[in-house]
Amino acid sequence: MRTSLLCAFLLILTMLASTGCAPKMKLFGEPAPLQQYTLRGEGDEKVLLINIRGVIDNTPRQGWLSSRPGMVQQIVTRLEAARSDKDIRALLLVIDTPGGGVTSSDIIHHEILRYKQDTGNKVVALFMDVAASGGYYIATAADGIVAHPATVTGSIGTVFIRPQVSGLMDKIGVEAVVTKSGSLKDMGSPFRKGTDEEQALFQTMIDSMNMQFQTLVRQSRNLTPAQADLIADARILTARQAEEAGLVDRIGYMEDALRMVESKAGITSPRVIAYRETSYPNDSVYNNMEAKGGESAALINISLAEYLAVPRTGFYYLWAPEYAR
Repeated sequence: MRTSLLCAFLLILTMLASTGCAPKMKLFGEPAPLQQYTLRGEGDEKVLLINIRGVIDNTPRQGWLSSRPGMVQQIVTRLEAARSDKDIRALLLVIDTPGGGVTSSDIIHHEILRYKQDTGNKVVALFMDVAASGGYYIATAADGIVAHPATVTGSIGTVFIRPQVSGLMDKIGVEAVVTKSGSLKDMGSPFRKGTDEEQALFQTMIDSMNMQFQTLVRQSRNLTPAQADLIADARILTARQAEEAGLVDRIGYMEDALRMVESKAGITSPRVIAYRETSYPNDSVYNNMEAKGGESAALINISLAEYLAVPRTGFYYLWAPEYAR
């Protein structure tokens, strides 16, 4: 259906072009320079809203005819822009993500801490639908956390994900021939079953990364031993359970998060702003469209990853029950 509509649309464009009446539109969607837009309020002091939405990684978002920078690049760009505006007094991170790559999560966490150190500004996190694993890892850089009443969070843990196609290859009579320099050179290969030795090595690596994650959460949230034990198995939690476990400061909505920002930053009635590539009619703090959109958007910008959601082989701070065995 999607293909048929696309073909019909391209045919109409071709016919219009032959008559000299083709409308002017961009076929390719290139990133535009960031501009500052006001979402709420009129005060001189500002709060910068940054959305952290989708799987956390630094892979460019590839469409058929366009690409966009990865999440790490987009967030770091906004933090750099905020450094030059002395009227920005705080950040509000609106987090809606199941997590993502270990390294990408850690980089964003580090960059937020570096921004706080450089500016002295406060940071508050607001959890939306899901703020799990790497999303929570990033939130530990905040000075306060508000969870929406329906938020799912937690999953404080590490997972190694890799595709496994050896069974399929056996069925169709295909094999991968590997010549290697050491017995573990193709460790984690999707073309054969892993060995007990490889599994033990992967587990050691996961345990090391997970210890870093668990320690970060315990220290940043000042968890009691009982609270730390509760999250040790990487379970997911409701907002109420997370509050009881010490993972969030309160349950509330956008206005509650903004009141927490005002309290921690010592400001009143700030202007809430965002850095975006274009303006949107009737914009608000709930709009998470920070990339170019509307009439200047790419004609085709469909990423297969949005439909397949298959991660690359690697270590993740990610709540991904679809990959559990």
